[in-house]
Amino acid sequence: MKLRFLVAALIAFALPAQAGLPIQQVETPGGLKAWLIEDSDIPFTALEIRFKGGTSLDPMEQRGVVNLMTALLEEGAGSLDSQAFAEARDALAAQFRFDASQDSVSVSAKFLSENRDQAMALLRAALVTPSFDAASVERVRGQVLSNIRSDAKEPDTIAEQVFDRAAFGNHPYGESGNGTEASVAALSRADIEAAHRAALARDRVFIAAAGDITAADLATLLDDLLGGLPAIGAPLPGRAALQLKGGVTVVDFPTPQSVIRFGHQGIKRDDPDFFAAYIMNEILGGSRFSARLMTEVREKRGLTYGIGSYLVPMDHAELVMGQFSSANAKTAEAIDIVRAEWQKMRDAGVTPEELARAKTYLTGSYPLRFDGNGPIARILVGMQMQGLSIDYALTRNARIDRGRHLARRPAIAAPRRPAICCRRPARRIDIFALTQVQKSGG
Repeated sequence: MKLRFLVAALIAFALPAQAGLPIQQVETPGGLKAWLIEDSDIPFTALEIRFKGGTSLDPMEQRGVVNLMTALLEEGAGSLDSQAFAEARDALAAQFRFDASQDSVSVSAKFLSENRDQAMALLRAALVTPSFDAASVERVRGQVLSNIRSDAKEPDTIAEQVFDRAAFGNHPYGESGNGTEASVAALSRADIEAAHRAALARDRVFIAAAGDITAADLATLLDDLLGGLPAIGAPLPGRAALQLKGGVTVVDFPTPQSVIRFGHQGIKRDDPDFFAAYIMNEILGGSRFSARLMTEVREKRGLTYGIGSYLVPMDHAELVMGQFSSANAKTAEAIDIVRAEWQKMRDAGVTPEELARAKTYLTGSYPLRFDGNGPIARILVGMQMQGLSIDYALTRNARIDRGRHLARRPAIAAPRRPAICCRRPARRIDIFALTQVQKSGG
């Protein structure tokens, strides 16, 4: 079976790309492009669509409008109100999901082969002719406002928002994609319709499919599904100038635990050293319990239940970030350890043993991601949005294996002027962190 063959090919990553991965590049008569893995063994298809831009397209005075618009896409379309739309979708055993992030609006669909035409007609109505009726707008607006109020009391969300503001200032990345109570309350139907035209356009769409559909059928389906959308959307925002300056930022908050965020300038996805940086981060603060930060902060000292770091290559900026929570009285100690491990990585790099273990894990775990039509379609569309080649899934592990120079030189050196946010003054370190703490905490 093709999907099982894909997994086998990924495991045998040394095979040449042309000999293995069954990804077809599809171009429709209308000029749309998609990647497809065809598999007729199970009669359903997963379709993933991404529109580049997302909540970063929000006008400054209309923060939250793309998020609100996206949430309304399944709240009635064409002649169907919200309830009728949901009933029609359920009757077809179809699944639709619409999400907005800072860099994209995502559309996910799963549908049975026997109901393909009807399911796609319904999805087309949602994308091209959403109702945006007054009742739905007010109901969903109320849900968004409730989320905003809840986020204002959530330490993790507060930490994230404070970090983003400090890092990106007035760039859209510096604001919550949900908007504010004031901005969301002021949004009109005209604003929502304008956001729809701005965000859902054919000039910024990426598409992938996996399952029981041929290339010819997919091409016809896509032109019909998306052909009614605008050809060109709103201009994308420019680069986000990173504004982290180093030091300590404190946000007082009544909670028994401090929530810490740290980070600094990252690395672009197409940088020649990206894979070296990726391996380095796995060793420093990756997903395994043997990562240095997990070992030193949790296992040896019991200062947190979990800690990790990660690379964040966004469309308009790049970061290296990390996070953890700790009891207020232990926060300063935990941060000192993070500081020390960051410095150690910068100055000494990694050992050959660490490098070998990380590469074994990263290459061995990668094929496990391809465990069904839905995950495969999501991976394929993500590859496109990152500008990766169609053979990337086969060449990725070889690129990981070539990261040998990492043992000699870290790919990401921590900056000379770091910033750290903690409830207590701390010595300068080469990371940026934010924490919410109890004003009266120890």
